Amino acid sequence: MHKTDAGERRKGLKKEALELEKEVKALQNIQQMRPAARTRQAEADRLKAEAEALKDKVRLEDLHVWEMEKEKRTKKGSKTYTYWMASWREGDKVQNVHLGSSRKIDAEAAREKARKLKAEALGLSGLCGEAFYI
Repeated sequence: MHKTDAGERRKGLKKEALELEKEVKALQNIQQMRPAARTRQAEADRLKAEAEALKDKVRLEDLHVWEMEKEKRTKKGSKTYTYWMASWREGDKVQNVHLGSSRKIDAEAAREKARKLKAEALGLSGLCGEAFYI
């Protein structure tokens, strides 16, 4: 997996939840500190749930959009065409998808189209809305 913003945030949340759970174990042994242990446990559970909610977003962000050049040779000469491609992993295989001509769409539109295609391919169609990426 590539490093993404959501992936790093998820990793941080999981680490913080783990530290809180360690504190909870230590506080459970002291009778007067049990209410504090319960609040820390609730916070750890909230952080774990938030990290789990980011799991699908991390999968969607982990894609590679790139520009491919293709040279066509004819009797009159050669011409180079460029178009957008996207790659992502599905299980053990790498999925390569043609997104469109570089003349017709820009890099951001290609990335958005790639996200939608990946969401459909992974069965995460409900997550490809605009609010998901904010």
